[in-house]
Amino acid sequence: METITETITLGQNGPAVTPLCIGTWAWGDKLFWNYGNNYGADQLQAAFTAALEVGVTFFDTAEIYGFGLSEEFLGQFLQKTDKQVQIATKYGPVPWRFLGQSVADALTDSLKRLQLERVALYQVHWPFTFFMSQETLMNALADEVKRGRIEAVGVSNYSAQQMREAHQILAARGVPLAVNQVRYSLLTRHIESNGILQTARELGVTILAYSPLAQGLLTGKYTANSDNTPKDGRRIDSRFSKEGLQKLEPVISLLRQLGDKHDRTPAQVALRWLIDQGNVIPIAGAKTAEQVQQNAGALGWKLGDDEIKQLDEVSRRYK
Repeated sequence: METITETITLGQNGPAVTPLCIGTWAWGDKLFWNYGNNYGADQLQAAFTAALEVGVTFFDTAEIYGFGLSEEFLGQFLQKTDKQVQIATKYGPVPWRFLGQSVADALTDSLKRLQLERVALYQVHWPFTFFMSQETLMNALADEVKRGRIEAVGVSNYSAQQMREAHQILAARGVPLAVNQVRYSLLTRHIESNGILQTARELGVTILAYSPLAQGLLTGKYTANSDNTPKDGRRIDSRFSKEGLQKLEPVISLLRQLGDKHDRTPAQVALRWLIDQGNVIPIAGAKTAEQVQQNAGALGWKLGDDEIKQLDEVSRRYK
């Protein structure tokens, strides 16, 4: 497989990263993904290596993933390569963290697990601030940019208004808001109608799209006529029921059709649709080398304008 060399800048002047990000929520997570059941550390190491081999060097994690295990795995794997890798991680604004110092402490712990001195991107996982104001939180993050421990500041799951507020506080410190990480896929297009996408474009904020394959629904692997159902936390999601899958058929069918035309899989077409929106980076979760190689097939080609329009039409109801 050819090595990917194209990059995209996070926000206005953040680090340059690959247009696809590898998501590591499942790395060590037993609660939702059954880590240790049908995949383990060896598979994760192979996934990491496979990503670097195809030139995808941007990974997204969080202190909460696997209760720190995800960061630890990345830290161990990073020790075995001399390639330039960009890591994005997240701070959890839980109620008992109410002083700016708790941001610095959480970052120190994340860096320790990652065995790094700085991360490319540090994001606030949820907009809940509880007892800490946005003011305190954003200023603590700006302090870390000045200290050189984070290159760029991001938020996650922020509304258009919350994003604007965070942007304003950071801007007063001369720090741009680089990213808003939100759920975005052909089956979850709310950010196009609730002002998030428009505000991000206006402020020069990059969208990191999590769940870009709708947790596997857009891979074409699950159909109403097959008995193939997920064995993990997804089994309680009604979209994976027979009725749910029947509703998705028009979207999956078009993805297959376009995939055949470009010699790509439905998943690769779905990821490419996001990339072709411009200033959007899909975070594709991967537990194995094969999944990484699959996801990387979204890079190095483009959908035609008419094909983007067709996909827009068929998934309009999900806006």
